[in-house]
Amino acid sequence: MKTRHKRFILIGVVLALLAGAAALVLNTFSDNIVFFQTPSEVATGKVPQGRTFRLGGMVVAGSLVREADGLSSRFAITDTAKIVPVRFTGALPDLFKEGKGAVAQGKLGPDGVFVATEVLAKHDENYMPPEAKDAVDRAHATAKTLK
Repeated sequence: MKTRHKRFILIGVVLALLAGAAALVLNTFSDNIVFFQTPSEVATGKVPQGRTFRLGGMVVAGSLVREADGLSSRFAITDTAKIVPVRFTGALPDLFKEGKGAVAQGKLGPDGVFVATEVLAKHDENYMPPEAKDAVDRAHATAKTLK
C-alpha cells in the first residue's frame, strides 16, 4: 500500500472518530436542555409527554395544600389564562407563597398534573423570572383581546 493511501485511511479514521465524538456530545447536550413553558402552552398540548421542562407563573391563591407527611405538597400555577396543578415532594423554598411568582422543574404526568422535582421561588418583592413575566404579559394581552 502506498504512503498516500495510508494517509487517506488515517484521515478517514480521524474524521470518523471526531464525528462520533461530536454526535455523543450533541446527544448528551440535547438530553439536558430544559425548556421553559407556560400554563397556556401546557394546556394546548405543546409540551412533550415524559420530557423535563420548567413551568412558570404565579402560584394560585388558596391552592397550596400540604400533605400529612410534611414533605409533599400540591398547588397550582397560572399565567392568568390557564391553570396547571403541581405536585411536589420536598421542602418548598422559604420565599414560596401563594400569589407570588414561582418556577417548577419536572415532568407532566399522564393525568395532567405537573410532577415537580424542584421548585424555585421569587427573589424579592420586585423580582419575577423574565420568562414568567413575559408569559404573564402575553396572557394578559390575549385575555384582553378575547373580551
